[in-house]
Amino acid sequence: TIACGFPTTLNPILQNSLKPVIIDIDLRTCNIQAEKIEKAVTKKTKAIFVPHTLGNPAELGKILKIAKKYNLWFIEDNCDALGSKYKGKYTGTFGHISTSSFYPAHHITMGEGGAVLTNDALLYRIIMSFRDWGRDCWCDTGHDNTCGKRFSQKFGKLPFGYDHKYVYSHIGYNLKVTDMQAAIGVAQLEKLPLFIKARKRNFKAFYSGLKKYEKYFILPQTVKNSEPSWFGFPILIKPDAPFTRTDIVLYLEKNKIATRMLFGGNLTKQPAYENTKFRVVGDLRNTDLVMNNLFWIGVYPGISKAQINYITGIFDKFIKQ
Repeated sequence: TIACGFPTTLNPILQNSLKPVIIDIDLRTCNIQAEKIEKAVTKKTKAIFVPHTLGNPAELGKILKIAKKYNLWFIEDNCDALGSKYKGKYTGTFGHISTSSFYPAHHITMGEGGAVLTNDALLYRIIMSFRDWGRDCWCDTGHDNTCGKRFSQKFGKLPFGYDHKYVYSHIGYNLKVTDMQAAIGVAQLEKLPLFIKARKRNFKAFYSGLKKYEKYFILPQTVKNSEPSWFGFPILIKPDAPFTRTDIVLYLEKNKIATRMLFGGNLTKQPAYENTKFRVVGDLRNTDLVMNNLFWIGVYPGISKAQINYITGIFDKFIKQ
């Protein structure tokens, strides 16, 4: 996995008492350097867990080959990338498991929450168990005894015939979505194609407006055969630029243009991970550069053409100072 970005790819590893193996990122895609993954694999390696940063698909072709070669689980953090494609197929459908986020800032929202996707029947049952307090029973709500064995099985040290509805095979959580949230999600799904189209349009407009400043900025780049559904527009300040990230971010914020860092930057340097055990393959030079020099602006579908012109105009004014 990577340390550059949001904690969601790192925390589950630590929460399950496993050791994260961290690889650096590519500066233009902000995704894992896929060519370094194989060097990181050992006999103890169980899975490859990567995000598609800001909607930009990782190098899935290389990653899948390595996962298959070493019989590893592949988990996609697709929270930034709903609607992105690689070789014509949606991201979030390549891994054994993938996750999506429906937080208000994401491509679609239910107010909060998210989803886990899988095509594997056994993984589906395990995921549902974790969702429902760790319950072993797979019956849908309101449908008891689907298996016909509710009172005729033996589990652990429980007495024979103990009600399967109250047998717990995992230490789980209560993560069920409400009907109202689900209804909002369904309505949002219908709008998703328009949201994706608008995000791509806004990204293209920002790229066109800022390309002339590549002397100072490293602008985002996609991998071959990918079609991003952009979550944001990342801008990396070159180390030799005559201004700092802080300089331009403060100027943008002063002019009512919201900015964000690339989430946690280098997570290994966050306070929460000071005493965490992890293994780094190579160095994290690019991750550190992103932590120090990168910020991003939104490509929210509701941004108007006039607002885009205003934003790029503020960049122009800053550069001309």
